Amino acid sequence: MLTDTKLRNLKPEAKAYKVSDRDGLYVTILTTGTVSFRYNYSINGRQETLVIGRYGAGGLTLLEARERLSLAKKELVAGKSPSRAKAREKQKSKGADSFSEWAELWLKNHQMADSTRDMRRSVYERDLKEPFGKLKMDEVSHDDLRALCEKIVARGAPATAVHAREVVQSVYRYALEKGHKHDNPADLVRPTSIARFQPKDRSLSPAEIGVMYQYLEHVSTAPTIRLAVKLLLLTMLRKSELVEAVWTEINFTDALWTIPGERMKRRNPHNIYLSRQALDIFVALKTC
Repeated sequence: MLTDTKLRNLKPEAKAYKVSDRDGLYVTILTTGTVSFRYNYSINGRQETLVIGRYGAGGLTLLEARERLSLAKKELVAGKSPSRAKAREKQKSKGADSFSEWAELWLKNHQMADSTRDMRRSVYERDLKEPFGKLKMDEVSHDDLRALCEKIVARGAPATAVHAREVVQSVYRYALEKGHKHDNPADLVRPTSIARFQPKDRSLSPAEIGVMYQYLEHVSTAPTIRLAVKLLLLTMLRKSELVEAVWTEINFTDALWTIPGERMKRRNPHNIYLSRQALDIFVALKTC
């Protein structure tokens, strides 16, 4: 069985050699003089070796090596390979680790509308990159996030503060999806604790929409604008989706308007089945 005294007195030889401890733990003494704790085991019909770590300054003590051996044996009982688990952790440590690295990966790869991506990047660049960018993911706390959001609110931008919190939450969730688990600081900072917003004006009732539709005939404006507003009421589309429309999207025979995915917020094609009134407006617009 090994002791610290024995370990300190181990000397390198012409070839690497082993010295056993207990419970399957042993050290390999390399020709360079490095003393490495190791453990051989069998799992799923194959032989593997777990390199626990090196002995000495900056490395492990004998007690720490035995404790890690105990943890490795628990993984084996659970049917997990300790060496493969260590390799995965090592690979993770080589990847993105700072908040800025993960934020850039999320902004680049996560699916979202271009306008949404642009807005979130703006929030990140203006309010998150400087205080959090160089911090490790485990270093950003909910207290840090709350203090930042309060600072943004204090400058008169509560909506930006809420979006900053959402960006942080999304970055941590993205890292989790990629196999990197960190405590998400946004989980303890609820949006309602940052700011509360007055609800928007109520929507018009069907009867009121009908009155507005009829009243448009008396509004002093260009005929094409009057027709466009009516079309928006009939189709419930966004203004940009109508303004950017081209005639090749309109199928008069099938009474169908197909908006291609690249013009939709969620990047999916969208079919609008046109009513008789909507078709009449398109005919009028085609004539103008």
